[in-house]
Amino acid sequence: MNKRFLTFIVLPSDSSKSKKIKVSQNLFRAGSVVFGLFLIICAYVVIDYGSMKLQVKDHGELKKENTSQKIELQALSSRVNDVESRMAKLKTFDKKLRILANIEAPVKPAEQEHTGMGGPVPDQAYFLSVEEKKKALIDNMRSDITSLEGETRLQERSFTELQEHLLSQSSILASTPSIMPARGWLTSTFGKRKDPFTGRKHKHKGVDVANRIGTAIHAPADGIVTRVARLPQFGKMVEVNHGYGTKTRYGHLSKINVKVGQKIKRGEKIAAMGNTGRSTGPHVHYEIVVNGVHVNPYKYIVN
Repeated sequence: MNKRFLTFIVLPSDSSKSKKIKVSQNLFRAGSVVFGLFLIICAYVVIDYGSMKLQVKDHGELKKENTSQKIELQALSSRVNDVESRMAKLKTFDKKLRILANIEAPVKPAEQEHTGMGGPVPDQAYFLSVEEKKKALIDNMRSDITSLEGETRLQERSFTELQEHLLSQSSILASTPSIMPARGWLTSTFGKRKDPFTGRKHKHKGVDVANRIGTAIHAPADGIVTRVARLPQFGKMVEVNHGYGTKTRYGHLSKINVKVGQKIKRGEKIAAMGNTGRSTGPHVHYEIVVNGVHVNPYKYIVN
């Protein structure tokens, strides 16, 4: 069989003799196919490389977005924790008010006692993807917020109940010693202590608050002054009857600003701190007596 050839004439630029190259048609066709395949492969590589660059860019942007969302979620989680902390303080304040008002706390709804909790086991959390970790964080925050919403409703109901009760009992509240009589340092608490003069243990029937001589002593509640005296133990002292079986006493004063029979209001200055009587330094000895029994003044302090 005769083979057909293609002849290529090559003309050099230096005008030397031309060269003839003979290539069979079959070889030329095969070469064309190979060259075409090469071009296709090159085009595919270029396109695939461009696509990969776009994917890398998109991945970087997604990573930045995820990091930004994570920071926002963590900030929101921190705020939820802050609200929980404040709610705990409100509960403590609510409890103190209820002790003063002598009313019981509201019954906690059943759904509040069974708030759902969950999340991955700590060791498994390491294997979670970014999306799974984000979803877990969001789920935990939703659970916390749901719990806080329930706690808020309960606290609102509690404060409403307290407000209604306290408004009806405003006279009792005004006559309840609920603030410290003076600014200063608590140097001796209520209960058993070692006597600073004899070294023997005995019951301390009040609390001692120390500060400079002349520091103002304020009435912790409304009342009537029933006694003004100077005693060997107390030195200069004042006794106030607040009604409802409650009295307060203040000892070791340097100056007395009230007289027997005088009506006083909470916060009104009644005396000045001193060092009179049986005392080791400037302070006020503060007592609360309820129905003839000495009680711990610190339990009455609201602020």
